Amino acid sequence: MALTVSAQIERWPIAGTFSISRGAKTEAVVVVAQLTDGVVTGRGECVPYARYGETPESVLAAIEATAPAIAAGLGRDGLQARLPAGAARNALDCALWDYGAKRSGLTVAEIAGLSPVSPCPTAYTISIGSPEAMAEAAAAAEARPLLKIKLGQDGDPARIAAVRRAAPRAELIVDANEGWTAGNLAENLAACAAAGVTLIEQPLPAGQDAALAGMDRPIPICADESVHDRSTLPALRDRYDAINIKLDKTGGLTEALALADAARKLDFAIMVGCMVGTSLAMAPALHLAAGARVIDLDGPLLLARDRPEGLDYHGSIVQPPSPLLWG
Repeated sequence: MALTVSAQIERWPIAGTFSISRGAKTEAVVVVAQLTDGVVTGRGECVPYARYGETPESVLAAIEATAPAIAAGLGRDGLQARLPAGAARNALDCALWDYGAKRSGLTVAEIAGLSPVSPCPTAYTISIGSPEAMAEAAAAAEARPLLKIKLGQDGDPARIAAVRRAAPRAELIVDANEGWTAGNLAENLAACAAAGVTLIEQPLPAGQDAALAGMDRPIPICADESVHDRSTLPALRDRYDAINIKLDKTGGLTEALALADAARKLDFAIMVGCMVGTSLAMAPALHLAAGARVIDLDGPLLLARDRPEGLDYHGSIVQPPSPLLWG
């Protein structure tokens, strides 16, 4: 049965401002792909990311250009060769998974041979800002068990120390978003160790992370911008202890599952991450949560509002998605 493909750009206000070392934003701009045979409809959401040369318009155009092939029967396997890893492929891949589940009456977990999705804890992000502003935000979230602290600018030792004082009981992980240098790496690592940080994401720019090779890492280091799909994995073995799997980088759940399997065989710990998007983007990623060291799927918690059928968060515990949402 031929599938009709449609896609649209959506804008979702963020509660306040989301800030990282590269800049700040007040809304999440997403692209939603929809596949339908006139009876059953599947959906997938992606977040175009300028860091990788994507715009909402370019992603929308890539989805629309692929629509005739999907109407002619292109499936998930063919999609991997048709489009590169990235946001456009993610939206279409997840829409195909959702459509397949709804058409078959099975869950995505059943189709993929995975255990059912279970409730799991997610990290909660504290945006970068002044030490005082970050301490205030950390104090407000102090009851959450895991806080992800955005760093990556001058003065990070003061920031992480202020956060630790404000949230003395929470586990802290750090995301530098490529903002450190070989020159300040040791100082920042020491400050994080003093604050009891348990994981650091992408301290150095991708392609400029040779300083991590073979060094004594007092805190496990997780690759984010340095890892996309399986092809990028082998070069990371001497530099990172974990990898952050995001569907917008892998180009969908299909490659994300394969990447997770390959990473475990190489003894990488797994972090499941996200861009800031709605629950429709988080639901597929929950299928990677089993066995993950860190789950960071707090995108909807950062929005001013979510989809009506969105994921249910009990504090920091995210519940499995409803079939009305996805999968």
